[in-house]
Amino acid sequence: MIKPNQVGTISEVLSLIDLAKKNKLSYIFSDRSGETNDAFVADFAVAMQADFVKFGAPCRGERVAKYNRLWEIEKEGII
Repeated sequence: MIKPNQVGTISEVLSLIDLAKKNKLSYIFSDRSGETNDAFVADFAVAMQADFVKFGAPCRGERVAKYNRLWEIEKEGII
């Protein structure tokens, strides 16, 4: 489980992903509960080809924003 805002820097996240890939591990991008409506983590997860995302049930605005961003990315034909 990768929570970019807890790992530290983008470089550290990239190193963590590289380590997971080298060890043939799946990785899941997640966010912290009570985060902002910023959907960057959705874009980052797609860019890093995450196996899964974990944003929680779409019952609050910050979660819905991330799922909506994934939907927009899908409609654009990126995934």
